[in-house]
Amino acid sequence: MVSARAGEAWAREALFRRHARLANGLAFRLLGRDQEVDDIVQDAYVIVLARLHRLADPQAFASFLASIIVHCTRRVLRRRRLARRLGLVPAANPVDPAVFLASSAPPDVVAELRSIYAVVDDLPTDERVALLLRRVEGLPLDEVASLCGCSLATAKRRIAAAEQRLRDSDVQRRAPASAPSGQRRAQ
Repeated sequence: MVSARAGEAWAREALFRRHARLANGLAFRLLGRDQEVDDIVQDAYVIVLARLHRLADPQAFASFLASIIVHCTRRVLRRRRLARRLGLVPAANPVDPAVFLASSAPPDVVAELRSIYAVVDDLPTDERVALLLRRVEGLPLDEVASLCGCSLATAKRRIAAAEQRLRDSDVQRRAPASAPSGQRRAQ
């Protein structure tokens, strides 16, 4: 870490190589597609290396890098959402979790991830990121809050709102197609 702070290229490359899998995996699972993953990871490393002198505890490098990746991903997601609203880009296809899951993954895990990623593009960015950090990355709530740069209560609210949207979406998908919206079925 001392050599990387001093600007030694070999040390910076070693940091990059040591944490490349974490960085790429996190960016991919948050973003959902690989077109911009490399750009996010590269931008994050540029920021991290520029701010390396601020890192008091070298053991916290992975967490420091993850927080920068989350920030960069949120920026890309917001830009993408705005472009979609303005009609500049088409709606994205849902992510297929089979791309990043082991073939031995339990069917219930695959089903849960498919249901999450089927609606995740429609979630507000902050809710999406908090939900994916909690449900896909499996991070504890305090770490989700830290990576999102918000309080624990805010992280909980974002996750709860996203989970409610998932439940609402699941109910809509299971509703009979013949029943007009807004009308109750006869019981």
